[in-house]
Amino acid sequence: MTQQTGGVTTRLGVVAPRMEYRAVESGRELPDDVLFAVQFGRDDAPGPARGVARGVRVRLEPLSGAGLAEFWYANGAVRAGTAGAIRFAADDHHLAAVLEVPEHEHGGLQAATAHAYAQLARFQSQSGYPHLLRTWNYLDAINCGADDAERYRVFCTGRATGLQSLRVERAPAATVIGHHATTGLLQLYWLAGRAPGIAIENPRQTAPHHYPRQYGPTPPSFSRAMLVAPDLLMVSGTASIVGHASRHPGSVQRQMDEIFENLELLMARAHAHAPALSAQTGSGTSIKAYLRHREDLAVVERELARRLPAGTPFLVLAADVCRSDLLLEFDCLHAAPAR
Repeated sequence: MTQQTGGVTTRLGVVAPRMEYRAVESGRELPDDVLFAVQFGRDDAPGPARGVARGVRVRLEPLSGAGLAEFWYANGAVRAGTAGAIRFAADDHHLAAVLEVPEHEHGGLQAATAHAYAQLARFQSQSGYPHLLRTWNYLDAINCGADDAERYRVFCTGRATGLQSLRVERAPAATVIGHHATTGLLQLYWLAGRAPGIAIENPRQTAPHHYPRQYGPTPPSFSRAMLVAPDLLMVSGTASIVGHASRHPGSVQRQMDEIFENLELLMARAHAHAPALSAQTGSGTSIKAYLRHREDLAVVERELARRLPAGTPFLVLAADVCRSDLLLEFDCLHAAPAR
């Protein structure tokens, strides 16, 4: 599958990791066919230990879906290793990697973020998997600080600085979320490929690199979604934003309605490139919700159960979103139904 963009032909990879939410088996090693596993909760929770090459544990409390982890299944044999502080695992098509940077070792968040992304850029340029497809970022106190000193804005500046040396034809899909706990860590993990993806934008939302100055000195560096293969769309963290403005402050129900409009428009646009993908949420849709206030949990659980096919697992995590007026944000993996 190819797409012509600005005179450059993009050829999608033919396969993508199969991803699912499944229960973690306490005391068990990761199966050999798992490329990478993402687990949430305390460091002493059951499952793969922090620091293993093929996984990461993010210290966000599960409010719904406790005991579930996100498993990425490999296509072929898995090779795992380290490169400095980076832990990675790869198959013949994709590479997953994680880097955890203590802020105090770099004098603050901006320098820590610039360091992390410079390390990512250096590693990726030598990895054999040159195409950065999807990133996840977790940090403490994301909304603390006034105006340009807000930590999310500081993070955006550090990320842009660190990525300067990496030739990126299209910004990856991305998530940036705040811990409720104090960890002292910037956690960064990512998926890269031998083949590029196709970046998908949402016409009802301003492209992030065109955000006006009111959101900080450095526009965010991400695409709204990335079509990784003909059977997988990876959607960035998606919130109740239309144009560049937050919508429906104070109403978690109305923010969810707006989020689903954004998700389904991205799915419809991806379907035009990849007909195997459904144009709307369905059995291949996996959602991870980041929720600011736990008292809104019942509304979120009810709405997810209503909109997803019966029995579809989902995660709701206690977390802070990049804007203080946003009550929740969704990560979304949208895959073609298994044949």
